[in-house]
Amino acid sequence: MSQPVIPPKPNALAEIFGVAKPVIGVVHLAPLPGAPRYEDEAVEEIYRRGVQDAVAMADGGIDGIIVENASDLPFARPEAIGPETVAALACACLRVRDAVGVPLGITCVANGAVAGLAVAKAVGASWVRVNQFVNAYVANEGLLSGAAGEALRYRSAIRAKDVRIFADVHVKFGAHALTADRTIPEQARDAEFFDADVVIASGQRTGSPTPVEEIRAVREGTVLP
Repeated sequence: MSQPVIPPKPNALAEIFGVAKPVIGVVHLAPLPGAPRYEDEAVEEIYRRGVQDAVAMADGGIDGIIVENASDLPFARPEAIGPETVAALACACLRVRDAVGVPLGITCVANGAVAGLAVAKAVGASWVRVNQFVNAYVANEGLLSGAAGEALRYRSAIRAKDVRIFADVHVKFGAHALTADRTIPEQARDAEFFDADVVIASGQRTGSPTPVEEIRAVREGTVLP
């Protein structure tokens, strides 16, 4: 039996940013309330520093900015991300949105697809990054399963279909033994089949270079940007 034919999608990068190859900067927020490393810092100071970073990047000609609760270490599993994290992340994004005129995206870690979509809907962000959108792998947080089914149903329920999904393939910070019998092109094809809009090849760790071979393998498996 053949799989259903997926109609081609418009290029989400071109639609969001107006260019085919945008440069996207990341605002790594300081620890937010509820995170183990949060030390009673005034939340307004956290927001101010996030805005400062965003303005510097926008003034430097960046095409878009993604805001992430990157210092909430150790990261909570998706089902344990609390309302305090969602609330603070949303407030930070509102401050950044009002300070810069470039498209805005959201990452809520670890793999907080539903939380990220809630924030994106509230603040008018254009996309969310979902680190584990399909399949499964073993991360620092334990076994993480693909969020596509739950996330896309939630996106539909809150009428946020204009919020695009940027999905990692062969995601960083993880062991991929569970999918070792699936090639990277196959995993990229899985992300496209499960309705991602953009795929991301992220390498091994934040800040480390992504091997060219991995980028080529991802490209082999999908027509998505």
